[in-house]
Amino acid sequence: MAETHEAVQESIIGARKADHIALCASGKVEFRGKGTLLDEVHLVHDALPDRHLDAIDLGTTLLGRRLAAPVVVSGMTGGTPEARAINRDLARAAETLGLAFGLGSQRAMVLRPDTAATYAVRDVAPTALVLGNIGLVQAREMSSASLRELVDAVGADALCVHLNPAMELIQPGGDRDFRGGLAVLERLVRDLPKPIVVKETGCGISRRVARAVRDIGVTAIDVSGAGGTSWVGVETERARGEERQLGEELWDWGIPTAASVGLIADLGLEVIATGGLRNGSDVVRALALGATAGGLAAPVLRAQRAPEGGGYEGALAFLRYVVSGVRSITFLTGCGSSAALRSAPRVLGPALRAWLLDAR
Repeated sequence: MAETHEAVQESIIGARKADHIALCASGKVEFRGKGTLLDEVHLVHDALPDRHLDAIDLGTTLLGRRLAAPVVVSGMTGGTPEARAINRDLARAAETLGLAFGLGSQRAMVLRPDTAATYAVRDVAPTALVLGNIGLVQAREMSSASLRELVDAVGADALCVHLNPAMELIQPGGDRDFRGGLAVLERLVRDLPKPIVVKETGCGISRRVARAVRDIGVTAIDVSGAGGTSWVGVETERARGEERQLGEELWDWGIPTAASVGLIADLGLEVIATGGLRNGSDVVRALALGATAGGLAAPVLRAQRAPEGGGYEGALAFLRYVVSGVRSITFLTGCGSSAALRSAPRVLGPALRAWLLDAR
């Protein structure tokens, strides 16, 4: 008997998820010639901080929830047995440290309800800020009631709706029709009782897009800028023929993370800075540009998958290191809190200044 279309789609998505995990962990799909530009944010050292390191307040409010530090474990995966272990280890680590945790795309869960367990983290992260995740095109095809059920099924506190047109152009069998996206977001803001976070997937959010979604009621954006993992690169590694050729051309497409944060920081939105953040220094630089929190994905995944000392303990140790870096650098700038970094003295490099001037 021939396989149904739904069964084929389920098989494709399962294989895709496994490929994504392996490629992101490998490090071979980083941006090649474009960085985050976070290295062009230089904070000024204060040799007289006049406070105890332990007195630094890293507490941050994000999406109405209080975090112990302005750090998000960004959404990565779901839908496979390996993804279940990853999600549970990372969510548990986020719970332990009082951080936020994002799930990967729940599209697999929509097509195969039996994969819901791979997204189930509430038993190990009962109080953490948990972010659900669905693609804009998939959200367009779903009713608001179905999306509410998707959020409730994992106990998410908010729903990230990811925008990924560049990635889809390269993905074998990827979406090509992105019409009506703003109307979809407006419907979700109106109909869902949980906050909507508009999220890119490695290409950044422009000022024009940020203003457009703000004007229809979105209050939070995850920039997911260029400079870290290239999701175009991820799909290029999986593609063949013309799609692979186009992927090679577009591998470095996108707005650098620092530029994306700086371009939208004054729009009154909560901004999550993701895309190539690798340590506490990167988080602090993003906060200095106006981000509410910094998110990390690939380095946390690699810590969890480390052949020795990985798993929950590996992820926890890495995230402790990140939080320690945020605390230490906040202290060394003379700031008493991570929130004060927004007004800390800074020097910006020429490429970042050009982006902030010319891309407005």
